[in-house]
Amino acid sequence: MKVILLEDVKSVGKKNEIVEVSDAYARNMLIRKKLGVEATNQALNDLKLRNKRAEKDAAENLAAAKQLAEDLKNKQVEVKMKTGTGGRTFGSISTKEISEAAKAQLDLELDKKKMQLTDPIKALGFYDVPVKLHPQVTGSLRVHVVEG
Repeated sequence: MKVILLEDVKSVGKKNEIVEVSDAYARNMLIRKKLGVEATNQALNDLKLRNKRAEKDAAENLAAAKQLAEDLKNKQVEVKMKTGTGGRTFGSISTKEISEAAKAQLDLELDKKKMQLTDPIKALGFYDVPVKLHPQVTGSLRVHVVEG
C-alpha cells in the first residue's frame, strides 16, 4: 500500500514522502497512529499543494532575508564601553549588547545567536559583525564602539 507520511518515521521515511509499505503495517501502525495517510488521488493533490506553498514561503523568506541584508549594509549601531585612564577598556562587547543596541537604535530584531563574532570586541572603534539571516544569506552590521 502506498502511504503519504505525515511525520518522520524511523526506518520508513521522512515527512511528506510517499512510501510503499505492507497493508497491515499501514493500517495498524501508520494510519492508526496518524503518522501517515493512504495515498489517494485527493491526498496526492493535497501534498502537491502543500509542497508548492512551502516552496513559495521559502522563496519569500529568502527574498526578505536578502532585502534585510541590503538594509543592514547602510546601518550602524553605536555601543558604549567603559574605559579607564589612557583609553584602556574594561570588559568586552558581546552579541547580546549589540542585539539590544540594534533593537533600541534601529528597531531591528536581530537574534544574538545568529551574530557570528569570532572574538569578543575589546577595543574602541568600528567593527563589521556578520549576521546569519537565512541559511543562504549573511548580512553585515556595522558596530561603532565608543567611550561611555
